[in-house]
Amino acid sequence: MPIDPLMSFAADWASLFPKTVLQYLAAAGGVYVIINLGLKARLAERKIRRSSPNREQIRREVLASIRTAGIFAVSAAAVLTLFRAGRLDVYWRPDAFGWWYFAVSVAVLIIAHDAWFYWTHRLLHRPTFFRRFHRLHHQSRNPSPWTVYAFDAGEAAAHAAFLPIALAILPVSVFAVALFLAHMTLRNVIGHSGYELFPARRDGRPLFDWMTSVTHHDLHHEGGGWNFGLYFTWWDRLMGTEHPLYYERFAAAVRRPLDGSAVAALGLSRARS
Repeated sequence: MPIDPLMSFAADWASLFPKTVLQYLAAAGGVYVIINLGLKARLAERKIRRSSPNREQIRREVLASIRTAGIFAVSAAAVLTLFRAGRLDVYWRPDAFGWWYFAVSVAVLIIAHDAWFYWTHRLLHRPTFFRRFHRLHHQSRNPSPWTVYAFDAGEAAAHAAFLPIALAILPVSVFAVALFLAHMTLRNVIGHSGYELFPARRDGRPLFDWMTSVTHHDLHHEGGGWNFGLYFTWWDRLMGTEHPLYYERFAAAVRRPLDGSAVAALGLSRARS
């Protein structure tokens, strides 16, 4: 007897929703317990802001994130439905096309997702879309790991749409998808932790300057008009949307003074802005 696709989709969603909630609680809760509680004293000099989110903010973020988990489960169920219908080239063996292709496919997913996030994020900051789809996330002006999935439903849907679209285009292993999702979750949770965990050079600049640091995204929550990137600083720098005080604020977070060339660059960026 043929399986009803709608019933199969509903069954998949019912199975995936609690798992997605548990993944959120494990990732956000794990980082919160380790970084914000366990290492609070040791990382005190790396705290970006003096204050910490209160219980009411965390409660709001958790409830909103549970709704987001439901929307993400819709995306995952859609992927399973499309896979069963033969619309996706998703396969099990990670070395089916060689390990080089496995590595490239993971990198492509991450780079493509960063571009998707940057441009949808900028769109969500247009006044009409911001009020309807992005305001909730920015109620957390001082973010925490619990903020990571605190989205309005429209924003959650925009984020959830990426994976089905990407998998419809790119043949990819299940394990490549798993690595991509693990990277996405970890970078997101750390990026909202409120502690600058990225290493710095002696001159006060980020050691990995092509990656978004915790300070980079924290500045976005503080102001909203800058730093739209997710993993990389490329798009913000190409489009002129990186915060002009980013290097100064990063250096302050890691307690290192900027060298002369960095200070001069800051003065130039301020003049331009």
